[in-house]
Amino acid sequence: MPRLTAGNREARRAEIIAAARRCFSRDGFHRTSMPDIAAEAGVSTGAPYRYFASKEEIILQVAGDAFRVLLVPLEGLVESGEAVSPADLVTAAIEPAGWSQGVDAAGKIVPVDELFRCAVGAWAELLRHEDLRVSATRGFEEVRQQIASTLLRGQAAGTITDQINPDGASRVVMALLHGFILQRVAFGLEDLDGIRDDAMTILRGAGLLQT
Repeated sequence: MPRLTAGNREARRAEIIAAARRCFSRDGFHRTSMPDIAAEAGVSTGAPYRYFASKEEIILQVAGDAFRVLLVPLEGLVESGEAVSPADLVTAAIEPAGWSQGVDAAGKIVPVDELFRCAVGAWAELLRHEDLRVSATRGFEEVRQQIASTLLRGQAAGTITDQINPDGASRVVMALLHGFILQRVAFGLEDLDGIRDDAMTILRGAGLLQT
């Protein structure tokens, strides 16, 4: 049997991850077994073990992919290095909740609901899975600190009021991101335009947005 090239191996790993994501999204992490993943991927029962040491490793991959997609708009905004307004940050935080498609780590377009359902499931896993909690905390803090730095730049540029505490406001932005994704997955949130306007009104009333 010919050996797999590095490219073919990565492609097969991506196929197994995609199959696992579909299973996790549909049945949850704990109700999905490695044989379930193999069947979904159309490979032999033992095939996933040639690419992953355990189901836990696949969970880490899928969860990391889901969290990455959630943060794409915010990361793009804060990495631009420009002085942005609080409204820009709020819009970027809410934006993913309105998507229908996303791009996974292999560059494949996938239904975003698969990713979001896995993200919500992964949040619960943070309470019992130390490796996942450490990885997620690291990613969360990196983005949150970038947001705080962006708010500081905005204050220096005069686009953001000095009454805002950048550290606390960065947590508000992250809470919006998580909250709206949860509402979409669990409670069927659809009216993102109206919700975004309402969020602006509430934050402005709280003094977090300039009038």
